[in-house]
Amino acid sequence: MSRNPTEFDRRTVIDRRTVLGGLTAMATGTGGALAASPPLPSAPVTISVIDVGGALALMQRAFEDYRAANPKLVSRIAFVKAPAPELASKIKAQQEAGRADLDLVLTGSDGLAAGLDQKLWLKILPDFNDKFPNIEANYEPAALNLHKVQGDGFGVVVNYYPSGPLLEYMPARVKQVPTTAEELLAWAKANPNKFMYARPTNSGPGRTFMMGLPYILGDKDPQDPVNGWDKTWAYLQELGQYIEYYPAGTGATMKEFGDGSRDIIISTTGWDINPRALGIVPKEAKIQTLKGFHWVSDAFFMCVPKGIPNDRLAVVLDMMAYVLTPKAQAYAYDEGYLYPGPAVKNVPLSLAPEASQKVIAEFGRPEYADLIANNPIELPLKPEKMVVAFRKWDELVGSKRAK
Repeated sequence: MSRNPTEFDRRTVIDRRTVLGGLTAMATGTGGALAASPPLPSAPVTISVIDVGGALALMQRAFEDYRAANPKLVSRIAFVKAPAPELASKIKAQQEAGRADLDLVLTGSDGLAAGLDQKLWLKILPDFNDKFPNIEANYEPAALNLHKVQGDGFGVVVNYYPSGPLLEYMPARVKQVPTTAEELLAWAKANPNKFMYARPTNSGPGRTFMMGLPYILGDKDPQDPVNGWDKTWAYLQELGQYIEYYPAGTGATMKEFGDGSRDIIISTTGWDINPRALGIVPKEAKIQTLKGFHWVSDAFFMCVPKGIPNDRLAVVLDMMAYVLTPKAQAYAYDEGYLYPGPAVKNVPLSLAPEASQKVIAEFGRPEYADLIANNPIELPLKPEKMVVAFRKWDELVGSKRAK
């Protein structure tokens, strides 16, 4: 922006061919394409949810609502938080030891990609379509694209936002606001060390800026960081001459922007609204887009590790379906952390808790509705290409200003 050990019970999936033709049941791990959800348990179970991206800030109340409404299914939900880079090794170690300690993972595209690379996730869709009827029709269009292309059936989008990249600036200190990439470069040159963004590997705004520049600069192929980003890499290298250092996370950029050390930073809708609501960034800060702006969307996903026993799997699937309902999704407005936040249709701000409505009313921006409606919303890089882009940024850009 949280783990509870249980005895391992290898999950066995019997696809419908077994019922119809008496074939041998398939072994657990991936679930057959025709598998149906296991039956709900007769006694309540404990569910462990781990968050490695910040989704609990938005959705913990929705999960707790589910537990309160289903005491015969869930005795307790244990919430755990951990850094995304630790996720894959943690789950892999448990699976190799024959344990299933974690039932549901909330992650961004980084944790999703790491788990896909090591084949840690259970295939949710279409294997368990019976729990998610009409899921694609219910998603917001951009959330559906992320769900299909990024999640690929292994990750179910739970929250979505168009993200950025946005410039955030202090109007009292920035008299001529850059409106093009060239103007931003010129401003940074004229005001050394007053512009900042964080290392893309560890920062949503940082990676959104990196992935958004190919559209702004008119690069050859915005989805190919190796052969299609010549202008982007050259621009980032030149811009880097006027950046003091790249923090390890977005929070540091917000703090330095708030205390006056930096005058322009890279932001997103959520990173614009939430730090102002929390008082980290002055309320009067403004945002600006650059000519050629395209949104680069982002999301939180729900993933299920392979190997969890059927009684817990049944509850996890049921709980996942619940948090995709409009009532549960309305919590995602939160304090603007991932604005707007809901991934499904028909979730107006009026459904959100009163506190969320007040925050958005005071710290939201009327121009967001127009920006979201009238600018293209692009998919982020596919997970394997995102890893390559991170590596190239570290080599070509970040290594020049390490701190």
